[in-house]
Amino acid sequence: MTDRSFRPRRSVLYVPASNEKALAKVAGLSCDAVVIDLEDAVLPEDKAAARTRLDAFFAERPAGREIVVRVNALSSDFGRDDLLAACRWEPDAILLPKVNTPRDILEAGDVLDDEAADGIGLWAMVETPRAMLNLGAIAELGRDPASRLVCLVAGTNDLIKDTGVLATPDRRYLSVWLMQMVLAARAGGLDVLDGVSNDFRDLEAFARECAEGAAMGFDGKTLIHPAQIDPANTAFSPSPEAVAEARRIVAAFAEAENAGKGVIQLDGRMVERLHLAQAQRLLGKSGA
Repeated sequence: MTDRSFRPRRSVLYVPASNEKALAKVAGLSCDAVVIDLEDAVLPEDKAAARTRLDAFFAERPAGREIVVRVNALSSDFGRDDLLAACRWEPDAILLPKVNTPRDILEAGDVLDDEAADGIGLWAMVETPRAMLNLGAIAELGRDPASRLVCLVAGTNDLIKDTGVLATPDRRYLSVWLMQMVLAARAGGLDVLDGVSNDFRDLEAFARECAEGAAMGFDGKTLIHPAQIDPANTAFSPSPEAVAEARRIVAAFAEAENAGKGVIQLDGRMVERLHLAQAQRLLGKSGA
């Protein structure tokens, strides 16, 4: 069973498992999490060597951030070997690509139950039309800690490729699907990460996209270059005003006179325990 306590995921950087120099720099990065990628970033002929390289990486695993491994799909020639290797490495989570139905997650979970430590979670890429059609059922697994599912990740590039939708700078044709991901994640008690922005040189446009993602309700964004880390951390961090308000709510519920109360008054307005939970989560983000 995975640990469902709060973890900040404002900035989640993909790092190719085949890039030894990039792996060596992980310890010095300021992102909240890294996804070591065995899938798209590694050519078929290089996948076995990449797994061997990760044996050395995890032997001296850098501390201070969440480490996730993206394996190949279990239906591929490489997926099961990737998954078994990841069980041995014991990352914080395993990211499953090309998830189409809840069964894809349950099958991976069965392997982890037999081979892996209890604390390894599962993340799921939402990047296919079938995944969008089955999104509610996929996210509902988050209500069962035994499923290990803790996070959804938008795979916008693959959705664009598979549907033929026009990719515009404002993502107007993607936004309806992105909002569906946020809604499903919240219904399932999951975190949800916005998709990548491909032009890592245009940091102004990237910052706007991050701000839009934060406004949609995403917890953070997946990144392809270290230059994107700071803008993502800024966009997905709460404002000082929001932090101050959250602290006031937590302090009010902590007063002896409010012990056990479900609803209190604060500055002439009603504040419920759901607001306390929101405040505690926000303070968790602010401490990232």
